[in-house]
Amino acid sequence: MQLKPRSLAGRLVLSMSLLLVVFWTVGVGLAIHVMRTEFDEVFDSGLQETTERLAPLVVDDFFRREAGTGPNQLAALTPGKTDEYLTYQVRDASGRVLLHSHNVGSAPYPAPLQSGFWSGEDQRIFTVATVSDTLFVQVADSLAHRREATFESALTLLLPILLILPLGMFATRWVVVRATRPVNELRDAISLRDETNLEAIGLAGLPTEIASIPGSVNTLLGRLKLALQAERDLAANSAHELRTPLAGALAQMELLADQLTDREDQSRADRVLEALRRLSLMLEKLLQLSRAEAGIGVSKTSVDLLGLVTLLVDGFRRSHHRVIIEIQQPPGLSFLSRAVDPDAFAIAFNNLLENAQRYGMADQPITVSIAAEGRITVTNAVSGPLEADVDVYRARFKRGQTSKPGSGLGLAIVDKLMDQMDGTMALRTVTLPDERTGFACELFFPPTDR
Repeated sequence: MQLKPRSLAGRLVLSMSLLLVVFWTVGVGLAIHVMRTEFDEVFDSGLQETTERLAPLVVDDFFRREAGTGPNQLAALTPGKTDEYLTYQVRDASGRVLLHSHNVGSAPYPAPLQSGFWSGEDQRIFTVATVSDTLFVQVADSLAHRREATFESALTLLLPILLILPLGMFATRWVVVRATRPVNELRDAISLRDETNLEAIGLAGLPTEIASIPGSVNTLLGRLKLALQAERDLAANSAHELRTPLAGALAQMELLADQLTDREDQSRADRVLEALRRLSLMLEKLLQLSRAEAGIGVSKTSVDLLGLVTLLVDGFRRSHHRVIIEIQQPPGLSFLSRAVDPDAFAIAFNNLLENAQRYGMADQPITVSIAAEGRITVTNAVSGPLEADVDVYRARFKRGQTSKPGSGLGLAIVDKLMDQMDGTMALRTVTLPDERTGFACELFFPPTDR
C-alpha cells in the first residue's frame, strides 16, 4: 500500500505544533515545580507565624479554664462559613491533649513533642514549646490544601494551551503557506514540463534557497529539448531520405523478380522483396512515430470523428479488398465532435485497423463500434494465444504471434497520440458472439468544453 505523500506545509505545521505542546508542557512542569517550592515556603512561614502568635493566647486561655477530666474544645465563632485548613492542639509533656480547636478531634497529633516542623502523609505540623517545655502548642496544616492549590495553579497554566494551540496552528499554517508559495509555484511549473512542453521556466522573486533551481532546470530543459529535437530530426530525415531509394530498389526488385525464370533465383528474389517491404513498413512507422513525438495531436479545433471514421474505413477497404469491416453505431448518432487533430486521429485509427488486419483471423470481420460518449472500439478475432496482460503490447517492438510483416510500433504510436489528444487507449480481451477469443482496442475521447 502506497502512502500519499504529505505536503511540506502540513509537516511544518504538525512539527511546530508538537514542539509548541512539548515546550509548553515542559515549561509548565518547571513552573509547577518552582511554584510548589514557593508555596511550601509561604505556607510554612504562615504556619510558623500562626503557631507563634497563637501559642500565648491558647496557653493563657487554657489556664483561665477550670480543670476538667477531658480535653477542652474551643467553639467556632462562625461555623461553616469559611474553609478552615488550620487546626491546633495543646498537649502536656506526656502527650495528652489538653485543649484543641473545634475542627479536630481529641486524638493527639502523630508529630513528636519537639519544637519545629514535622510532615506526615496528610499534615504539616509546627510545634512550639511553652511554660518551660511543659506545654506544647501544635498547629497542623492540611497537605491536601497545598496540593489543591498547586493543581489549580497548574491547571490555570495548562488551560491556555487549549486556546493557543489551535490559534498557533492556524497562524503557523498561514505563515508556512505564504512562505512555501514560491516552492509550490516552482513545483507546478516543473510538473507542467514534459516531452511536449520544454519551455523555460520564468519565475521571478524566488527566495534565495531555491532561486538557483529554475536556472538549472532551464539548462536541463534546453539540453533535453535539443537532444529530443535532434533525435526526431534524425528519425524523420533518415526515413524521408531512405523512402525514395527504398521505393526505387523495391520497384527494381519487383521488375527483376518478374524476369527471373529459375525457381531458386525466384525464391531468393521473393525473400529480398519481403525484406524490402518490411524495411519500407518500418520506415513508415518511424515517420509516424517521429510525428507523434513532435506533438501533432494537440488541437483546439473540433472535428467530426464519426465522419472521419467512415472516411478512413472506406479508404482501408479500398486498399485491402479481402478485409471485412463492420461499423456499429447507435441509432440517431450522426455527429461526434471532439477537439483533435484530424491527421493524428487518422494515423492512430489506421494503425488500429492495420493491427486488426495483421493479427486477426482472415475469415473474420473487423468490428468498429462507436458510442455516443466518445468511445471508438476496434475488435478482431485472434487465433493464437494472447499475453495474460495485454497492456504489454503498448511497448515498442512488442508483437503478437503472426507470420505477417510488422514493426511492433503501431499501438505505441496510438498510445502516444491519444495522450496528446487528451484521450485514453484501453486494451482488453473479449469473447465474441461465436465464442471465439477477440482482441479489442478502445479509444476514449472525453467531452471537452473547448
